Amino acid sequence: MLLKCTTRHIRIYTAEVKQNELVENDRVLTLDLDPDNELNWNEDVIALIHRKFNDLVEASSGLDLTEYNLRRIGSDLEHFIRSLLESGDLSYNLEGRVLNYSMGLPRVKSQEDEGNYHL
Repeated sequence: MLLKCTTRHIRIYTAEVKQNELVENDRVLTLDLDPDNELNWNEDVIALIHRKFNDLVEASSGLDLTEYNLRRIGSDLEHFIRSLLESGDLSYNLEGRVLNYSMGLPRVKSQEDEGNYHL
């Protein structure tokens, strides 16, 4: 049975991608990161997210594979993304089709505050 977790920026499936299709597999977790392209990603931040995901999955090993446990992993990843936004390591995609500042207002530079950021 396909289990999934859906948060604002994270989707986790008990499936693997084969020929652009999700194929159920209760031994594989697939992470879909920011499907609405709300955030600006770079390779370093993506690597951080995947490392955190792997750590959370490993910490959950031995637990039953349930939607609840997947939601816990997804929620923890959402909190991690928020911390990356707050620290300035990640930013909103202001050109995205969806402008939902669910994790706080975007940081913008002004000439009088050059070098300082505010939430």
